[in-house]
Amino acid sequence: MRLIPSFSCRTPNRARKRPVCAAAVLLTLGTGAQYAHAQSSVALYGVIDTSIEVTNPGSSWTPRMDSGAYRGSRVGLRGSEQISADTKILFDIENGFSSADGTLATAGTLFNRQAWIGVGAPWGELRMGRQYSPIYIPFKGQLDAFGAGTIASGLNNLSKITPYTDNGLTYLSPNFHGFTTTLMVAMRDSGDGNGLSGNYETFAYRNGPFRVSYAHQQTHGDTGLRANLGGVSYRIGKTTAFVSYFNGDGGSPRYHDDGMSVSARYAISTRFRASLGYTYMRDRSGADNNADQFSAACEYDVSPKLMLYASAAMLRNHGDAEFTLRGVNVTGLTPAYPGAPVRGVQLGMIDRF
Repeated sequence: MRLIPSFSCRTPNRARKRPVCAAAVLLTLGTGAQYAHAQSSVALYGVIDTSIEVTNPGSSWTPRMDSGAYRGSRVGLRGSEQISADTKILFDIENGFSSADGTLATAGTLFNRQAWIGVGAPWGELRMGRQYSPIYIPFKGQLDAFGAGTIASGLNNLSKITPYTDNGLTYLSPNFHGFTTTLMVAMRDSGDGNGLSGNYETFAYRNGPFRVSYAHQQTHGDTGLRANLGGVSYRIGKTTAFVSYFNGDGGSPRYHDDGMSVSARYAISTRFRASLGYTYMRDRSGADNNADQFSAACEYDVSPKLMLYASAAMLRNHGDAEFTLRGVNVTGLTPAYPGAPVRGVQLGMIDRF
C-alpha cells in the first residue's frame, strides 16, 4: 500500500483556507509523483565489441573484422516496477547485432538474446520468455581465465551448449550462505507438439576467493543435446586459477565429446591482466578425432566502460577433427582439411554503455 501524506485544511479563517489547501494539495501531488517515479525505472544499455582477427586455418593467413568475439555486441532495455515493499516486476529485452556491418545477429528476429518478464522478491526471481540458458551463466566468466570468449578460450571452442532458450520458465534463488541455484524448464513452440523442449539446472557456491559451479542441460527433439559443465576457481593474491570439465552428446552435427580446461589469470595492475590456458577435448564416438588448444590473452581497462583486449591461440586437430577458433558470436574459419591445425591472433575493444 502506498502511503500519501495527509493534510488538514481546517482553519477559522475562510480567506486563508483556500491558499493553504491549494498548497497542501500541490505538495501532496508532488510527493506522490516523486514516490511513483522512484518506484519504477527503465534503463537503456549496450555493448559494442569489435576486433580484428588474423587466422590461419591450415592454408593461409586470413584477416577479417569480427563483432562480438568476447562479449556479444548488443543493445537492450531493462526495467523494474516496485509493486510492494519487497516485490518488483522485472523485464529485459535485448537484441544482438554486428558492429562490423550493422546487421541483426539473427535475421528476422528483433530480440534474439532476451525477451522476458518476471517478478523479483526475497524468495528469488521468476522469469518467463526467451532468456540466457542457465548453463550459459557459469560458462561466461566463471570457468576459464578467458571468460569463455575470444579465440583464446578453448573451453568455448571445444565444448557445446545451448546459450539461449525460448519459452523458458526460470527460477533464480537468492544467495543462501554462498549457495545459489537456477532452474529452468522450456515449453515447446506451437506446432511442435506438447511437453517440454528442455530442462536446465545450475548450482554454485562461493566463499571468498573460492568458487565452484556445476550446470546441466537436456534438450529434446531431433537435435537434442545433453551437456554438463563444472569447474572450480581460486584466487591467490593477484592470480586466479581455473579448472573446468565439460561433456556433451547430441546436436547437429552430432557432438559426442568431453574434455578439461586449465587456465590462470594474473593481475599485473588494477587495469592490466594477462592469461594463459590449455584445453584438451576427447572424442567419445570412437573415431579418435580429438583436439587440444594452447592460449594466451591480455586485457587493459582504459576506463570503467572501455576495455582493450588481445588474444592468441593454437588449436591442434587430430584424426579428422575439424574444430576451429571462434568467439562468442563469431563463426570460425573452416579448417582447410580434416585434421588441419588452426592458429590466430586477435586485437579488439569493448565499449559498454
